[in-house]
Amino acid sequence: MNKSWIYVILTSLFELLWVYGFNTAHEWWHWLLIICAVPLDLHFLAKACESLPTGTVYAIFAAAGTVGTALMGVYVFNENLTTSKIIFMAILVAGVIGLKLSDGRDWDKGSWWDKGSDPLSHKEKGAVL
Repeated sequence: MNKSWIYVILTSLFELLWVYGFNTAHEWWHWLLIICAVPLDLHFLAKACESLPTGTVYAIFAAAGTVGTALMGVYVFNENLTTSKIIFMAILVAGVIGLKLSDGRDWDKGSWWDKGSDPLSHKEKGAVL
């Protein structure tokens, strides 16, 4: 497994950790742990984005947080699991899978940025504003 994907897993887990903390913190030191977990979570997110497509990383991060939080609510905090929750979580996961499949870039061989083409430059031949 690529090191960047480990960062994706870590950022997703740390997001769930601090969300859990928001629901269970009662003492000052609980909040101190949460305050430490959030920047660490964002650090893992940034590290994952260094070599993976940012849109894909963020989609996985957001989906894992959303689905994980919903499931945490059901299994840890005794919330109801409704048909609509299941349907919308499935749509969210399908969207993340769709983003990953439609990425279409071979990141091991470099990207368009490495090849000298600047997508933000309007000076290229045929660029239309």
